[in-house]
Amino acid sequence: MALEPILIVDDNVQNLKLARVILAGEGYEVKTAIDAEEALMMLESFVPRLILTDLQLPGMDGLELTRQIKAHPTRRSMIVIAITAYAMKGDDERAFAAGCDGYISKPIDIEALPRIVAEHLTRIHTVSHRA
Repeated sequence: MALEPILIVDDNVQNLKLARVILAGEGYEVKTAIDAEEALMMLESFVPRLILTDLQLPGMDGLELTRQIKAHPTRRSMIVIAITAYAMKGDDERAFAAGCDGYISKPIDIEALPRIVAEHLTRIHTVSHRA
């Protein structure tokens, strides 16, 4: 699974750097964006297998970003995992309704993050190989 491409979208520079360092250290090809608009521009030339997106982004939020990704014919198979510091009752349901494939609460658990990412990538690989 080394070098699987991942995009992290978060307006908090410290969270962005932490997640990038953790996942790059696991051998993933990691790119980052500070908002949804930058992420959508990056998707024109970068094709990640998995996207980690904060729900609370300036301008377009992570839910709308996910809806746009999942509505695009060549992007709908991308795995999107929502990340939020404001985990409120119902946030996970809203994330899944928008098309997210997973949901993580902040602060980022540095031991759990690589495991969660690997589980999502493995599950999608297994499902796609059966099809």
